[in-house]
Amino acid sequence: MSHFFITTPIYYVNAQPHLGHAYTTIVADCLARFHRLKGEDTLFLTGTDEHGDKIVQSAEKQGKSPQAFVDAISAQFRALWPQLGIANDRFVRTTDADHKARVRQFLQKVYDAGDIYFGEFGGHYCYGCERFYTEKELENGLCPQHLTKPEFISEKNYFFRMSKYLPWLREHILANPDFIRPERYRNEVLAMLESGALEDLCISRPKSRLTWGIELPFDTDYVCYVWFDALLNYISALGWPDGPDYPRYWPGEHLVAKDILKPHAVFWPTMLKAAGLPLYRHLNVHGYWLVRDTKMSKSLGNVVDPLAMSKEFGLDAFRYFLLREMHFGSDASFSEESIVTRINADLANDLGNLYSRVLSMTAKYCEGRTPACGTFNEDDRAIADLCLTALQNFVQLFGGTQFSQALESLWELVRACNKYVDSQAPWALFKQGDMARLNTVMHVLLTAMRKVALCLWPVMPQSAAAMLSQLGQPADGDTPPACDLEQESREFAGLAAGAPLAAASNLFPRIDVAARAKAAEAAARAEKEKNKAEKAAQKAKAAPAPAEPAAEISFEHFKAADLRVGTVRVCERHPNADRILRLEIDFGEGQPRQILSGLAEYFAPEELVGRQVCAVLNLAPRKIRGLVSHGMVLTAEQEGRLVLLQPGGPMPDGSRIG
Repeated sequence: MSHFFITTPIYYVNAQPHLGHAYTTIVADCLARFHRLKGEDTLFLTGTDEHGDKIVQSAEKQGKSPQAFVDAISAQFRALWPQLGIANDRFVRTTDADHKARVRQFLQKVYDAGDIYFGEFGGHYCYGCERFYTEKELENGLCPQHLTKPEFISEKNYFFRMSKYLPWLREHILANPDFIRPERYRNEVLAMLESGALEDLCISRPKSRLTWGIELPFDTDYVCYVWFDALLNYISALGWPDGPDYPRYWPGEHLVAKDILKPHAVFWPTMLKAAGLPLYRHLNVHGYWLVRDTKMSKSLGNVVDPLAMSKEFGLDAFRYFLLREMHFGSDASFSEESIVTRINADLANDLGNLYSRVLSMTAKYCEGRTPACGTFNEDDRAIADLCLTALQNFVQLFGGTQFSQALESLWELVRACNKYVDSQAPWALFKQGDMARLNTVMHVLLTAMRKVALCLWPVMPQSAAAMLSQLGQPADGDTPPACDLEQESREFAGLAAGAPLAAASNLFPRIDVAARAKAAEAAARAEKEKNKAEKAAQKAKAAPAPAEPAAEISFEHFKAADLRVGTVRVCERHPNADRILRLEIDFGEGQPRQILSGLAEYFAPEELVGRQVCAVLNLAPRKIRGLVSHGMVLTAEQEGRLVLLQPGGPMPDGSRIG
């Protein structure tokens, strides 16, 4: 029996799971189910990455210990996956004692081989990336990921001789074109290797700066760099070096988003080579989900909740949309309108309509049982040939991570079957009493429908199981249907005559677009009235007496306010509120923070870009007309006009006030 091992990245627990995490994990689940459907011994691994600077910072903001913080967020990831139909076999955490022990064992092995050395290094450290950058890697002096100026840090650390293996890695990639796929990311990695920007990798952090990490086995004054620790989960979870699952499943395949290409395509293979271990088979890299052409970001308030989407539109329909809408490797746009369009066109009009009309006609004309098949004519053979071709294409494309194209190959068959119904007109054959021809037509349709349902099981397990059950072949979403997928793509068969069928099917009801629009308009009106009422209530309150001084507060209360200086990087009008500006302000946190402010009456957006402002950062987040504000810009009123409070001169972003 062949073996298949698929992994997601282990997700960094400094924030809650969102659509990006869900997409990668759903794709991995679909691939795992696909290989189980092919009869392969399959293992599916996911988990959480729990060490590093950002974890400590996030924990401190919540007043928690790092361990308590990661326990809570990791539990959210673990709890979410079953709700999205994800059936991972294992869940690894980098704070697991077993993982930490195997990381230390790996470090010692590479150290003993002479590929880890101690040295002094001065570099540009980005806290957002938790890594050092060379001068060549910076873009105009800024981190290429966060577009912020890294801090120059000079300290003694341990280094992995990564540069020793870079020429070998380049040759390996050139000799194995599908090692990194799609091709655009292979070319991107080759460009990195040929640029000369990559050097040896700093793999430690001194405990004087960071204690939250795995202690180096050869120097207890240092902890392991978070990426060197995290990447090892792919083999630590298999029990490397002596666990039985390691030789059984390794090498495997990885699924990652394009923002973590370099660690997986450069750090990880050179680490494996240094330790004398086999490389992974494929690195499969996907693009971003965009909302209004912008990458999802908590600071922008455009993060999509995958669980809410699956509840609103149905879990299987949501999973289908994700795999059908994104061409793997490219970015894709997410909107509720695009989900509705895809559900109505593909699932309701095409697939749902096919099942509904064929099963109802079988109940009416064939006593609700699979009819016997007669001799094929040219039209029947065309459908049978198209069916086998569609399955062959599906198997090849899906296994090669071309999910959208694989599903399109099935839909070519679905659409052809609907046209076949129209051209063969079973109702006319019944009226003419031509039962032999009618039975053959219905048998051809039912056979093709079964094969479509089999192929859809990895993507839409519950719906596929329901379709198979309607065709007289009981199935469930947790267990692969009993079939040989390769044989299914070679032989147009699979239904026994006389099997009882469902009398009707309504798996994919059409979404009423007009009703949704009307409900959205009503919700918008209600929100507008609510805001209007709130403003009226505020105006109705008695104005405070201007002569009376404000109540005294203690110094401790004043210290609790987190007042900082930041630079406005982006400023634009709120899409749903004329008087509010949406600002992205750099407070030196690694990425800009979104703050909404009622400044639109007093400033044009372009006036504020590049200006420094003062703001309160530790206010509770507030949602205003669909966007979330994470702080408040400080202003003063002067002759009926708002004036920005600003520092007297240029200050480093993030400077404290008070």
